[in-house]
Amino acid sequence: MSSLLYDAQGPRAKRRNVLFTAVFVVALAAVVWWVYTSLDDKGQLEWNLWKPFFTGTEAWSTYIWPGLENTLKAAALAMVIALPLGAVLGIARLSDHRWIRVPASVVVEFFRAIPVLVLMIFGVALYAKYTNISSDDRPLYAVVTGLVLYNAAVLAEIVRAGILALPKGQSEAAVAIGLRKNQVMRLILLPQSVTAMLPAIVSQLVVIVKDTALGGAVLTFPELLSSANTMIGYYGNTIASFTVVAVIFIAVNFSLTSFASWLEGRLRRGKKSTGAVLAPDDAAVAGTFGTGAGGANA
Repeated sequence: MSSLLYDAQGPRAKRRNVLFTAVFVVALAAVVWWVYTSLDDKGQLEWNLWKPFFTGTEAWSTYIWPGLENTLKAAALAMVIALPLGAVLGIARLSDHRWIRVPASVVVEFFRAIPVLVLMIFGVALYAKYTNISSDDRPLYAVVTGLVLYNAAVLAEIVRAGILALPKGQSEAAVAIGLRKNQVMRLILLPQSVTAMLPAIVSQLVVIVKDTALGGAVLTFPELLSSANTMIGYYGNTIASFTVVAVIFIAVNFSLTSFASWLEGRLRRGKKSTGAVLAPDDAAVAGTFGTGAGGANA
């Protein structure tokens, strides 16, 4: 069966696709088998290395849960601050006032060009020199600061691009009926662009979760990956520990993207209907006027 965007496959194309699929499955199975045998030969699949994660709670309560808690805390704080800050900067870049647009553009381009790790290192130095924050809390503050500054700048560009992607007639029609510019932005443009921006925003939130590991690698912030390194030193199970940490990161990010997909679908379904309920007689009248029928009776 053909469609506007897809032509039905012929017999040769079907055979070719079956062949490619079979080759891919065989190649994937070979890679999996090679990884398995390599790990087994080096003793990385021995039960003693995986036992701490399946028997007892010491590894979880001492290393994994505290590290995951710090990861989620830093990521949540960064998200809560970076999202509204990025929205404000993105809208400010669209301002008609030069004294608002130019400073916002400078801030966005400046922090978007600096690696987030450099921002974290600067944060540690600034907090150590100009504040009374304790050395124990300083890494958390520096990680959150770096994540907020960098990701707010990126989110600002996402917001600006999402708004500019809307048809120009949307704002022109709103101005024509007498809405002020802030009303056009608040009531017309932002509600429509949120759905389009949501996938890119969620991708950036996933980046925030993963970038917390930079604080553990350089700033001794006790996040999940840093806790895994400590756990490896105690149990001596490098592959097992990193595998468990990778699965946890996958689960957290998959939950975040799944929630975003559900929210996006809900928003799209909500925009398909005005929510007005017509009585049967009213629906018949509306259908009559819509098709132009009944003109003779008029």
